[in-house]
Amino acid sequence: RLLLMDEPFGALDALTRERLNVELLHIHRLQAKTVLMVTHSISEAVFLADRIIVLGERPAHIVAQVPIDLPRPRRVEDLGSPRFTELTMAVRRHIGHLGDA
Repeated sequence: RLLLMDEPFGALDALTRERLNVELLHIHRLQAKTVLMVTHSISEAVFLADRIIVLGERPAHIVAQVPIDLPRPRRVEDLGSPRFTELTMAVRRHIGHLGDA
C-alpha cells in the first residue's frame, strides 16, 4: 500500500502539472495509499503533502520535517491562500533560499 514517485510531473507544463496533482489527490483519497514523492517543486510539495521532509546535501540527511496543516480536500484555489504562502516560505527557509529570514 505504498506508492513511490520520483519527480513524476517534473517535465510537464504548469497547468498540466496542476491538473495531475489534483488527480493524484483524488486517487489518494480513493485508494488510501501512502505516497512517498520526490519533488523539487516547493509549491507542489506543500499542495500534495501532509508532511514534507527536507533533505540536505550528500550524504542525504534530514534537515527538517514540516507538517502541512492545509485542510482536505485540497483545491487549486488553495494555492493562493495565505496559509499556503506561509507554508511554502517555511519550506524555503529550511532549504536555504532565504537564509535566516
